[in-house]
Amino acid sequence: MPDRPSMRPLATAILLALSTAAASHDDPRHAEVKDLDEVVVRANPLPRTAEDLARPVEVLAGSRLDEVRAVSLGETVSRLPGVQSSYFGPGVGRPVIRGLDGARVQVLNDGLASGDVSTVSVDHAVAIEPFLADQVEVLKGPSTLLYGSGAIGGAVNVVDGRVPEQATAEPLQGRAELRAASGNDERTGLMRLDGTSSSGRLVFHLDALHRETGDYRIPGHAQSAALRAHEHGHADGDDDADGHAVRGRLANSFVRTDSAALGLSWVGDRGFIGAGASLYASRYGVPGHAHAGDGQGHGHGHGHGHGHDHDHEHGHEHDDTVGHDGDAHGEVHIVMDQRRQEVRGGLDDLGAFETLRVKLARTTYTHTEYEGGAVGSVFDNDSTELRVELAHRPWAGWHGAFGLQAWQRDFHAEGEEAFVPGSDSRDVGLFWIGSRRFDGLELELGARHDRNRIDIDQAGAAGPSRSFGATSLSAAARWHFGEDLHLSFGLDRAQRSPTAEELYSHGLHVATRSWEFGDPALRPETANRIEAGVHWHHGRVRVGASLYAIDYRDFIHLADTGVEDGGTPVRIWHQADARFTGGEIDLQWTVHDGAHGLWTLRTFADAVRGRLDGDGTREVAFEVPHGDHVHHHVAQLALDGNLPRLAPRRTGAELRWEAGAWRAGIGAIHHARQGRVAAHEAPTPGYLLVNANLAWHLDTADGSALEVFFDASNLLDREARPHTSFLRDLAPLPGRSVAAGIRFFF
Repeated sequence: MPDRPSMRPLATAILLALSTAAASHDDPRHAEVKDLDEVVVRANPLPRTAEDLARPVEVLAGSRLDEVRAVSLGETVSRLPGVQSSYFGPGVGRPVIRGLDGARVQVLNDGLASGDVSTVSVDHAVAIEPFLADQVEVLKGPSTLLYGSGAIGGAVNVVDGRVPEQATAEPLQGRAELRAASGNDERTGLMRLDGTSSSGRLVFHLDALHRETGDYRIPGHAQSAALRAHEHGHADGDDDADGHAVRGRLANSFVRTDSAALGLSWVGDRGFIGAGASLYASRYGVPGHAHAGDGQGHGHGHGHGHGHDHDHEHGHEHDDTVGHDGDAHGEVHIVMDQRRQEVRGGLDDLGAFETLRVKLARTTYTHTEYEGGAVGSVFDNDSTELRVELAHRPWAGWHGAFGLQAWQRDFHAEGEEAFVPGSDSRDVGLFWIGSRRFDGLELELGARHDRNRIDIDQAGAAGPSRSFGATSLSAAARWHFGEDLHLSFGLDRAQRSPTAEELYSHGLHVATRSWEFGDPALRPETANRIEAGVHWHHGRVRVGASLYAIDYRDFIHLADTGVEDGGTPVRIWHQADARFTGGEIDLQWTVHDGAHGLWTLRTFADAVRGRLDGDGTREVAFEVPHGDHVHHHVAQLALDGNLPRLAPRRTGAELRWEAGAWRAGIGAIHHARQGRVAAHEAPTPGYLLVNANLAWHLDTADGSALEVFFDASNLLDREARPHTSFLRDLAPLPGRSVAAGIRFFF
């Protein structure tokens, strides 16, 4: 299957045209950066700021967001307390919230699901571009009331304003950015325009982005010392016996991305209606996944004996003369193409109701995995989502909102390595949330019920179709002891239905270098959470802290059986009770505010512990397919012990300085050694990452502005391997890198 036509020429043309417009506009304007405590959280149907919500939420916006934007969404939010990234190379990183990720963390595009297949496999990227976001909201803790069972561990909402909902402050305004980085030879350009007609009724949005990065630099070897010692008998020498990936640079870690969108809305006195269309096209390498190609069969590991001992032919020859960027030597790379159309509308002042908001999105997504120049697997995902929110006026003192969410997904997978069968999934959910203020107390309540059905294309081979019901309840309280001290307390009962991947996986999963098998008999999991928090601010000091505990019944997880078939591990989705405990603390102190500028010190720490909460073991029997025959195995799965790939505890500190046109900051985050590991899992060493930024801002007489910036990451050039990553022994985080560029605001 050939590549889809590249959208790079379109995005580049738009970018150049808009750059010219930005340079010549007569009345540009720089949007002011608001206090983050006053930013309205769009993920909540009721207008609330991060300071007002009883539930834990973090918001990135303005210069704070500019300083942490990264290629992946997970990396963008990974410096927030309680949030890390799954990391599968620079092109892939899903948020990990309080130790939970994948199908438990919902990724949203302004309140609607992203429509990609990033939960199907850890090497599938999120189809959202962080560089085009206005703000990023992280809801920590169960968000099932608002977004269904896929948000049982939290949600990340990216607000980009691609369908305008109100008139702009100026007839034409926007921003542009050009940047380059040393560590991966990055070149990125982006532009955004928003404008309103002279009548004030017609509002448009236009954006475009183009990014190219090469293979990134690393401090030492691609393989960890432990893996080199295991495979070579010592920790020195090349990573690859053929000399492909040695020291200093991680092979096949390139990224190419194009994104563009157009939105148009009519805005009236009592509401709006608008539509938008967007595209997201990305091509990225999957480091550590080159097929051996050495006459010994196709090894689905990294070319060092982790392949299979059976034939696995694809009916084609690998062409080592195809070109670069993952096309040679059988290296695995992925081409993503997503097209999305949205319609949004809103109406205010409806008698007994304050507002009505309707959102409808149709997403067409294709994901092609190449092995060298030939197609290995193709994933198609067509989805439609409808969301309706109706906020009512106070009823017996309760402000609240009713909601309906309906979602349909048609998923197909083709190729010998398509380990998940095609499926048609449908989900309908109804919810209500409300809040009421008493003297010094604010109470929040909510309830939701979902009905979900999964029909399998290959039911005879994969298992029967399944239907599920999930009910979630929540209560939260916030006590205001004056203006300086707030205490919060939350209780949740949330349910999550199994996904098609957990139910029906059956075969070789190249991304995780394992055989993966689902269980069609899985039941919905239930999480009971309790959380207590405190927020204190007095003068120059602000402190926030929280402690939480979550008891899971029938927790679904991918367990390592300890069995290897042909040198490849076998993993099985199964259920057991589990318990998560953890906490976070965040302290901000204004050290000095005077003639020498504003100096602010921020420190934070977070930790989470996740354990299976049962006794003994469970015996499971399974079959590994090998063409016309199968291998039979029996394994004992533990019902107690640590959970795999759990995020380690972290501590961090950052010192910021602002004076006139200048701002700067330097910070460090220490990731502790993760020694509390699951069965058949090795510990991961700790590491320290030091980052810095410097920016100079100039406001012009006509209201526009420009900003020159420098961002440095991993200043100490340390080897860093996240325990949350399946690739931690094959692909460390990037080494020292400096990004520089210029931003225009108008």
